Amino acid sequence: MARVSAQIDLDAPPDAVEALWYDLRRWPSFVDGFAHVAKCELGWPEEGGRLVWDSTPHGRGRVLERVTSHIPGQGQMADVEDPRLRGTQEVRFTPLQDGTAVALQLDYQLKDRTPLTPLVDLLFIRRALRDSLRRTLVRLGRELDADAELLQ
Repeated sequence: MARVSAQIDLDAPPDAVEALWYDLRRWPSFVDGFAHVAKCELGWPEEGGRLVWDSTPHGRGRVLERVTSHIPGQGQMADVEDPRLRGTQEVRFTPLQDGTAVALQLDYQLKDRTPLTPLVDLLFIRRALRDSLRRTLVRLGRELDADAELLQ
């Protein structure tokens, strides 16, 4: 399996960061490539919960997430699958003295494999996935900043 990850330190308390992360109504503003929720069931974001969402037209397609672990205040792990890959995605929230560190990690395996798949993955796919995780975290930070400005 391949792994990509991204991390950001945000100037917001952990409870605010976590609340925004799990607010599906706000996902279009920060989750890279997210279009809309198709189905949310079985208590998502809790363990055992399922989320099915669709991407924007040139994105991942239909994405299925099944939560395998959820620890309030700390993060969530989910099995993820889309038309091209399957894997495990983890989000972690770590309190800092003046904010919160948020880490995203995706361990994945490409479904359609050819002899060139490892090279294509290394040169193109892995970078695109890492960039997508980074964009999501940067946008999450912008959303939190916008929320803080509204409260002032």
